[in-house]
Amino acid sequence: METTVRHALAKAFLRLFRPLARILIRNGISFSATADWAKKVYVDVAFEEFAEPGKKQTISRVSALTGLFRREVKRLHELDLDEDLAAGDRYNRAVRVISGWLNDADYQTPSGRAASLPFEGERSSFTSLVRAYSGDIPARAMLTVLQSACCVDETADGKLRLVRRMFIPGNDSTDKLHILGTDVAELVATIDHNLTSSPDDLYFQRKVSNTRLDPAAVAEFRALARERSQAFLEELDTWLSAHEVRGEDPKQEATYVSLGIYYSQDTGSMEDRS
Repeated sequence: METTVRHALAKAFLRLFRPLARILIRNGISFSATADWAKKVYVDVAFEEFAEPGKKQTISRVSALTGLFRREVKRLHELDLDEDLAAGDRYNRAVRVISGWLNDADYQTPSGRAASLPFEGERSSFTSLVRAYSGDIPARAMLTVLQSACCVDETADGKLRLVRRMFIPGNDSTDKLHILGTDVAELVATIDHNLTSSPDDLYFQRKVSNTRLDPAAVAEFRALARERSQAFLEELDTWLSAHEVRGEDPKQEATYVSLGIYYSQDTGSMEDRS
């Protein structure tokens, strides 16, 4: 049984790591750097999640769990990687601003659509929107982020109009790489949860696929998937906004949840997937 599990994990890892290796090589990241990052994650997870019940985790036990030398465990445990926190902050703030624009009545037309907003003003302006949903970031800086992602343009009378209902970073590759780090990690974490949880506590995780789709129908399916998925996500976003914790008390309990939909296409044979 152990050999079967190891074999299945090896195949899963090779599949999972292949697109990541492509991204790493394209961006000039060496294998030695990647290996060091992987070892760092091994050590951090072992320290944080695999201590013996009632006992403090030790370098010796982490060494035994990970197969790394004790001195290497100590070095990695104390290593502070320089993460690009600014990219993640920009992404999260931009998503919140767009969500507020779509769901807050102060920024909607009487029919419930996102209104065109003046840049400045105490109420119902882009500046007040950013202040309400993005904290202390300057409104001009947020406008630059949204314009670079083609989410906002300017009307003839100088107002700002929301033209894209989802935030996809523009030319800043660090923002796109942040999405790689968050969204893929969430999917893998969901699968991990489902591997170890009871049947009544499983997270929803499904996909639809077909290996014999007519190539002439691919473009139509992509358009259909994009349209239906966007509408569904907007419906969920409206529901989530209506059920947010109200108030600014930092001690008030809140829970992070997410749901993602992705499109995938591969013209290779089924043998390539085995």
